[in-house]
Amino acid sequence: MAQRTTDIIVGLFILAGGAALLVLALQVSGLTLRPGGETYSVQAYFNDAGGLSPRAKVSMAGVTVGRIREVKLDQEMFQARVVIDIEEQYDSIPADSSAIIRTSGLLGEQYIDISPGGDLESLADGDTFYETQSALNIERMISNFASGQGGE
Repeated sequence: MAQRTTDIIVGLFILAGGAALLVLALQVSGLTLRPGGETYSVQAYFNDAGGLSPRAKVSMAGVTVGRIREVKLDQEMFQARVVIDIEEQYDSIPADSSAIIRTSGLLGEQYIDISPGGDLESLADGDTFYETQSALNIERMISNFASGQGGE
């Protein structure tokens, strides 16, 4: 009887560990088990999208307001076209807001930070950010500095 109780406790411990690993994996990957709410899509064009990837966060004032749906090259403008899904509850983002690619920490993941504007009109489904700031490319900066092109 004592052996059976020990086996049950060990089994429960293993199940709890597996559940904890699943939750950790979902947190790290940005996926969730709950279905996403209603969203609307906007797009932004960048000269350099850096390491942006689908499902990366989109934040405003440090609060996650959406996720990146796709990052593709626009064949006409030769710029990176980023489609962003913003949660519908954040439907009052000013239309003249800017989208800036930022990095979490020194070597962390890249995400889009929305800097609000002052326009009375709000972004709607299908709108485009007119002002964007591309990713900071550290390798390019070091290369320019080393070759003497950085100071002029």
